[in-house]
Amino acid sequence: MGLCNLVFPRIPILFCGFSISFVYVFSFSTSVFFVELDVLVVVFDWFRLLGGDLSSSWDSDDEYEKFIRKMNPPRVVVDNSSCPNATVIKVDSINKYGILLEVVQVLMDLNLIVIKAYISSDGGWFMDVFNVTDPDGKKIERQKDLDNIKECIQKSIGEGSSAVPSRRRSVDLKPSSDHTSIELTGTDRPGLLSEVSAVLTDLKCNVVSAEVWTHNTRAAAVMQVTDEMNSAITDPQRLSRIKQLLCNVLKGNNRHRGAKTAVSMGITNTERRLHQLMLDDRDYERSEEDSGNENCWTKVAVVNWFDKDYSVVTIRCKDRPKLLFDTVCTLTDMQYVVFHGSVDAEGPEAYQEYYIRHIDGSPVNSEAERQRVVQCLEAAIERRVSEGLKLELCTSDRMGLLSDVTRIFREHGLTVTRAEVATRDCKAVNTFYVRDATGNSVDPKTLDDIRAKIGRTVLQVKGISDHLKSPSDAPSRFLFSGLFKARSLYNLGLIRPPT
Repeated sequence: MGLCNLVFPRIPILFCGFSISFVYVFSFSTSVFFVELDVLVVVFDWFRLLGGDLSSSWDSDDEYEKFIRKMNPPRVVVDNSSCPNATVIKVDSINKYGILLEVVQVLMDLNLIVIKAYISSDGGWFMDVFNVTDPDGKKIERQKDLDNIKECIQKSIGEGSSAVPSRRRSVDLKPSSDHTSIELTGTDRPGLLSEVSAVLTDLKCNVVSAEVWTHNTRAAAVMQVTDEMNSAITDPQRLSRIKQLLCNVLKGNNRHRGAKTAVSMGITNTERRLHQLMLDDRDYERSEEDSGNENCWTKVAVVNWFDKDYSVVTIRCKDRPKLLFDTVCTLTDMQYVVFHGSVDAEGPEAYQEYYIRHIDGSPVNSEAERQRVVQCLEAAIERRVSEGLKLELCTSDRMGLLSDVTRIFREHGLTVTRAEVATRDCKAVNTFYVRDATGNSVDPKTLDDIRAKIGRTVLQVKGISDHLKSPSDAPSRFLFSGLFKARSLYNLGLIRPPT
């Protein structure tokens, strides 16, 4: 198919006494979309250097950027014909920091599985391609769903959007009108969730939704709670008491690592906020005795490509849902920018590769920084790996339900490694991953006793989550796989570990 050109109306600009008109030409085919604005940018820069004042039309550089974005709105194409086993999503937009995370987060929120991706955001333009399926591995067929994907991405990265919510460390911020969001971090131990939920019940707080992660002896949770009237808790004294009592529970007997409790506005995606909480809590740090217990099938490497001033991050591990979000989220929160990348997750193994620089434009500069990037990415991958028995609870919601259920778990010697709590149409829909206090699998008799107490129809067993297994051997691949291989780049001296 030949290129199609759309010519937009001329826009006159008064420059040094002359009226200059520009024609914007949008050229695109099925796979290429670009905008030629270089002349406009050069004229604006030249005008400023000569002392010109554009304040009559633009009050600041921010307004100038808004103008450029308004003239070039994001273009999203959802293609269901070019790939036999996946729906192809093409996103083209002016680049801005965090836009990749924003798009990936939309795909995650829509419950889409990314099996392939090609990322390019160099030169001020963002052009990405994602091959996605539904959770069952099938293409997205309904036109309503296809339109919704396009609309959600355009809304997320379009004019007026904020690509990267701030990294809040908020305390005592105004709650939403529907609920109060509570963020917790502390040392993990058996029965911790039971103790936290018991305190909330005693304080007449109902947990309407929550997500709890544990990793490397640390625990983090984001909980949405309401008062007895199903409204947000706004009384400052009551909020202060909730924070104080929860912080005491989280501290426990551990005096080496602290505990934090915060009341927040809850404006950041919950799973992204959990990554931020655990990153800030340094859950990626391992003691010497734990270093030998690292998952041998999660491989993360960081090397420098000095000719291009990139650091190349490669990740190889067992594939699972939301893996792409977890790694991109962590790189963004560590203030790295992904300029190019590729993702291949069509088999049981996932392979990801990113060409990154720090937000200040520099690659990874030291061995200590390289090790930190590796450790943080390994932690991001491991946090969502839920080892243990998966239990699903569905029953009518009531005050204290979470406290009662987790108390029964604790009384039978079980610890919760991960939990998802939700309320839908006055029904509690909860998922727990549990194992015994020693880390072993749950005894069948113990499980039978627990189900008898809670209700066999209420608590369903969904099986044991998969531990990381050895992925099948696969050759190393880079973005331009036909030209570059990791080994050849080492031999040529193009990529070397930082010194």
